[in-house]
Amino acid sequence: MELGLLLSLVGAAVAATISGLGAAWGVSIPGRAANGLISEEPEKFGNCLILVALPGTQGVYGFISGVIMLITLGAFGGELKHPTILQGLAFLGVGIFQATVQWVSSIYQGKVCAAGIAIVAKHPEDSMKGVVNGVIVETYAVLGLLITLLLILFGIAPTLK
Repeated sequence: MELGLLLSLVGAAVAATISGLGAAWGVSIPGRAANGLISEEPEKFGNCLILVALPGTQGVYGFISGVIMLITLGAFGGELKHPTILQGLAFLGVGIFQATVQWVSSIYQGKVCAAGIAIVAKHPEDSMKGVVNGVIVETYAVLGLLITLLLILFGIAPTLK
């Protein structure tokens, strides 16, 4: 296998895998807080669910990025591209960027959402305030995804043969 293609595939794998690991870590933070609350007050499960699930979206963003990289490379049929080493390094760099943004934002979003569980515990009628605070962190995960897609589709893809 050519080095450029190998670097490109590693970039796609890094984007998807590290983002998924960050998402798993991110959802575990409010998940632990929610489990403590639900063990005492099971009727608050519904209020906790969004807060627990929210940091998991970063894993989806990483997966989307990895799939877009693979599609760009022609890995799902059609003609397989043969990126140069420089293009492969570009794919790898984009994958590392995406993985870092999603990893970090997922963990911090998990912390914000865990604090939202405290709102649910004392004032369940205000639970959406915790969700809104979590969504503010989500904004940066979405921006990371958008930059990644722009870099792939308009930066690297037009240079591939």
